[in-house]
Amino acid sequence: MTDRTPATFAAPDTAAIPLHIIDADATDAIPAAARMWAQTSGFTGAAGATLLIPDADGGIAMALVGQGSAASRRRTRFVTASAARKLPAGTYAIASGLTDAALEEAALGWLLESYSFDRYTKPKPGAARLIAPDGIDAPRLEAIAAGEALTRDLINTPTSDMSPADLEDAARSLARRHDAQISVITGDDLLSSNFPMIHAVGRASATPPRLIDMSWGDTGPHLTLVGKGVCFDTGGLNIKPGSSMGLMKKDMGGAATVLGLAHMIMALGLPIRLRVLIPAVENSISANAFRPQDILTSRKGLTVEVNNTDAEGRLVLADALALACESHTDLVISMATLTGAARVAVGPDLAPFFTDNEDTATALTRAAATVADPVWRLPFYDPYEDMIEPGIADLDNAPSGGFAGSITAALFLRRFTDKPYIHFDIYGWNPSAKPARPKGGVGMGARAILAALPDLLKL
Repeated sequence: MTDRTPATFAAPDTAAIPLHIIDADATDAIPAAARMWAQTSGFTGAAGATLLIPDADGGIAMALVGQGSAASRRRTRFVTASAARKLPAGTYAIASGLTDAALEEAALGWLLESYSFDRYTKPKPGAARLIAPDGIDAPRLEAIAAGEALTRDLINTPTSDMSPADLEDAARSLARRHDAQISVITGDDLLSSNFPMIHAVGRASATPPRLIDMSWGDTGPHLTLVGKGVCFDTGGLNIKPGSSMGLMKKDMGGAATVLGLAHMIMALGLPIRLRVLIPAVENSISANAFRPQDILTSRKGLTVEVNNTDAEGRLVLADALALACESHTDLVISMATLTGAARVAVGPDLAPFFTDNEDTATALTRAAATVADPVWRLPFYDPYEDMIEPGIADLDNAPSGGFAGSITAALFLRRFTDKPYIHFDIYGWNPSAKPARPKGGVGMGARAILAALPDLLKL
């Protein structure tokens, strides 16, 4: 992958067009010089509406951006971000209309709105630029936007250019950028290194499976991120129908999200020791594909009966989680596009997470609300443990019955951890364009985790 030009704020000393954010419930806040023009033009402050106010020479004196009513804002994140695409080229500065608490979301939304995936098409014109509002930590927001852009690029790239080898290349590029250490175990070496389930899932692909292991930082608490890197999921011998296979380039969304989050952490120089583990595979069909009813022995020694080859993500994550817990770590976080059950439960916007620790859950929920990155806690519900115990082996990778699919998958993963653990079952895809979130690949939960790290790791 080629490095993209990062989204940044305009230099603070640039001449800027004043930008007034107008509440639909308080249009009397429109500057006096613009009220008649706004009234004549029918500007009501509706969410995302824009209006240019001319000066005496035919230039732009100011711009108005609607943020809707208080009721409508509860239904939309980054409500003013769409102005970045609607306004003409130029530099803008927010002059009025937002509280200090709302400025950061507006500024970040502006950066995120500037993203477009143009690897295979003609690049779109750049969005209008914004001067970072006073009091905003501009470098932090730029690092977050860059991490999100990396996540989106990785997810949006089709498997023809985002195989396990390409995902390794992306991880190596990130490691070089931040002077991180990286090692990769590939193909049959996975067997001799005791990663049997990663090998089993990925061995049918023309591109060998691999385990990517990146480390950064030499002081502070230890954080281990584990991301599901299934670069395409046919379903294996339990092949998916075409309608379910159409978005399976995004099945490495967990890996993409932890790499984006890793960039944020490293770019900000956080005082932690970071490790990123990505089992990268393609779940393909061939004569040597793993089969239903196979029993696999995991790195941890637990045996797993394969009752559906389309429940492969938890298998590759299990070996990586076992490795994560063999060394000292203060916290393990896994991120994966793991189950359709999670989407049925909470839809495409919310990132469900699992933890046994009440303080962890509180910290994540509180942080998510401050950075417009919604999460929702689901339970590690112990009474469902027997649903993942088939009798013929220690664990079942696909319990029958269809109930509580996200919970049973999370319980399966928890069996391979003995350290403080959080699991995110994300979607990684925005099905329709919304402010700051175009249709396509999207990061979920990364900003919430980043904001919560001071509480999670006692920084």
